[in-house]
Amino acid sequence: MITEALILAAGKGTRMWPLTENLPKPLLPLCGKSIIEHQIIALKNVGVKIINILIGHRMKEISDLLGNGKKYDVKINYIVQSEQKGTGHAVSLAEKHITNSFFCINGDTLIDEKNIKLLAQKKDKMAMMVTNVDDGSNFGVVKSEKGILTEIIEKGFSGKSSINAGIYLFNKKIFKSLKSIKKSVRGELELTDALILNKIYTIEYVGFWKDIGSPWDLLTANEALIGNIENEINGDIEDNVNVNGHIHLGKNSIIKSGTYIEGPLWIGDNCTIGPNAYLRKGTVLCGNNKVGGASEIKNSILFEGAKAPHHNYVGDSILGENCNLGSGTKIANLRLDKKEIQVIHKGKRVDTGRRKLGVIMGNNISTGINSSINSGTIIGNNTNIGPNALVSGTYESKSLII
Repeated sequence: MITEALILAAGKGTRMWPLTENLPKPLLPLCGKSIIEHQIIALKNVGVKIINILIGHRMKEISDLLGNGKKYDVKINYIVQSEQKGTGHAVSLAEKHITNSFFCINGDTLIDEKNIKLLAQKKDKMAMMVTNVDDGSNFGVVKSEKGILTEIIEKGFSGKSSINAGIYLFNKKIFKSLKSIKKSVRGELELTDALILNKIYTIEYVGFWKDIGSPWDLLTANEALIGNIENEINGDIEDNVNVNGHIHLGKNSIIKSGTYIEGPLWIGDNCTIGPNAYLRKGTVLCGNNKVGGASEIKNSILFEGAKAPHHNYVGDSILGENCNLGSGTKIANLRLDKKEIQVIHKGKRVDTGRRKLGVIMGNNISTGINSSINSGTIIGNNTNIGPNALVSGTYESKSLII
């Protein structure tokens, strides 16, 4: 049994802006838990007892949340990467903490028990998981022969490809290989350069796989996970509430009369829903949220403290912490021509691969009454939007939109 693991969680997650401007990427929420908590629980459930977490950017927030691992029934050790010098350098820092074969997981990759067990079948050998995508241009494309790795092409090529899924099984030989590699053209020590020096088995990932590399990927991952929730009611539901499907209702939360619920959805602690609200499939309220009268939320994530208090529509969107929508604010999530939605992100036009996408909001954003936000809009932290404004495109933090 493999009892040790390493999670690489030191990166800044700049591609996830604006969601990571004030929150480390591993702590982004998915169905009531952070990304890294989902990873820890999956590893624990396949027998891992010691999890080494490589931290760097905003590392105190990660260690404060996870602690020593006792609440997850594992032991957590922290390894600090003070300067980001590449994934090869990151893994090499774990050498003195590892005693045997270990799983190695990228901190932005969803994992499940079934696939970790497939990897564990290689026991003391080394292996990596691969998955097929329609466009390999943003991933490391993997070439193999008879199930053995032969080549990895970083940032491969467009078209259907077999790619590196970011989930590995290593033994201690990997550390010797890491000592022999040189810096890449990016000036970093690349883990993939060490892989080629070894006999690495390639194993096909089974089922849904997601590298959470862009803000809208959080929605896609949430859609995949939320179907697994079980019915759990810890709050209050008033009379004349219609609930269809599974929901999680947190402590001190209340669903008021006249509200219609279509699960599966997840409602955290201290939330107020209704009266006469409409929550649709895929919605996650992280906690301390308010969805008020005549508001409709569909397949969206509301971070801690975000509010849609009256006469709002929010579809396929992410609202950061403490966002507040003025009365009548509506968020579009579909182009009139029904084509996939493109956004301007980090200065480039990007195809999101989604036909429905509303807004990605950072933290502490307020909208005035009757404002309208177009599909594919991205808004940075601490922005104010005036009444009756029509908002479209990408806005840096601390913007004023009128």
